[in-house]
Amino acid sequence: MMGKGVGLKSDICDSLPGLKGLCEWLEGHINNHTAVSDIDKDKFGITETLRGTHWRGKDCDDFDKTVYPGRRPKNNDEETDSDCNGIYGINPATGKTFEEDYCANSDHRGVLLLSDSAGAHFHIPGEWMTASKLSVDVFKHVLMVVEDEFDWPELSGTTGYMNTTWDIVHGLTDSLYYQLVQRNRCNHRDFQNIGVNGARAEKINTIAHSMSRDPNTDHPAIVMYSLIGNDVCNGHPDTIAHMTTPEQMKAYSLSSLKYLDTRLPKGSFVIVTGMADGRVLYELMANRIHPLGQYNQDITYKHVYDLLSCLQVSPCNGWMSSNETLRNYTSERAANLSKALQEVVQSNKFMNFKPYYIDYDIRTVIKEWEDMGGEGWQMVEPIDGFHPSQDANYMTAKHVWKQLETTYPEIIGKVNPNNDAIYKQFGDQGGY
Repeated sequence: MMGKGVGLKSDICDSLPGLKGLCEWLEGHINNHTAVSDIDKDKFGITETLRGTHWRGKDCDDFDKTVYPGRRPKNNDEETDSDCNGIYGINPATGKTFEEDYCANSDHRGVLLLSDSAGAHFHIPGEWMTASKLSVDVFKHVLMVVEDEFDWPELSGTTGYMNTTWDIVHGLTDSLYYQLVQRNRCNHRDFQNIGVNGARAEKINTIAHSMSRDPNTDHPAIVMYSLIGNDVCNGHPDTIAHMTTPEQMKAYSLSSLKYLDTRLPKGSFVIVTGMADGRVLYELMANRIHPLGQYNQDITYKHVYDLLSCLQVSPCNGWMSSNETLRNYTSERAANLSKALQEVVQSNKFMNFKPYYIDYDIRTVIKEWEDMGGEGWQMVEPIDGFHPSQDANYMTAKHVWKQLETTYPEIIGKVNPNNDAIYKQFGDQGGY
């Protein structure tokens, strides 16, 4: 897992005049989880990778820090598009701005994700480690993959906005953000994925500082606080000693929620999710053949799990283990941490947002996939045997959206009756 920041300090950075400054600048952006290409320093960029538009809505004017996705429009966007949703100008039929006619009375919601590698959608292409599929062609997007930290937020279950156009990731995309735009096209481009590989509750306060939301000038937001594994997952031989305790989880999460209360506009929502029951990994994967062993049919996921533990690089000794007692203990701790999160949500009130707690019910999501004709193992990333796959992201998004529609409709707001008119006037609203 890549969780504690990426260091660039080396002899190379120190050897050439001017290069040290460049390394420090790049390292700062990487470790702050903000766009490297961001001229006006508003945390929104114009290039896809390096925490750019794959991660956050595209900045429509990178020379003006008061123009960015999610802000309340300046002068109702009479002449220019200040909130980057592609809607601006005067409506000749009414004499008002299009923002006033189409968006003023809609329930604008941005989507912000504070999460780990699962939320960022960590994915190592299976083709890279499958002998029968190796070719120069499967590595043609390697630079993009590296620049996005092996994450695919543009295809994720919270901020995904496109179906894959690459032949090294497979499956459909659905997300909370995508559904919100279908519900209200005024929400276009208002998303931020601040998912960080290896993130734990202790670090979310620091990670949250990468968020861009002004309580005075911006629209309300839906924040997903979702840490599904790293507080019980680690590669240490004494893995239990490095798990977060329920008392720590309460303290860390409450501190993060209090920080969010200082940054979010009034009328926002924070959805805190529980942790996964990761025992499903071993149940689904242990006896299956790993891509590394497909040629001779001789390497199972159990072999890979054991090797990763031996090398002390396992993303989760507690669940990726042949020790059933340890797997059960890890899930028991995860359940206790989920209970701690639920107690924090239920026992605290905040000025600017209403908190909600929902379970991360991976077993129900898998069952829904199987009821559609799929197989449970397809919900797990094929190379690491740990992260949710593209199919899992798709199904989890559908599951969560249905839950919000039926149980918490106030979070997602009403359908904008002007959606068709917006599309007719502005098309894809500038795309992504």
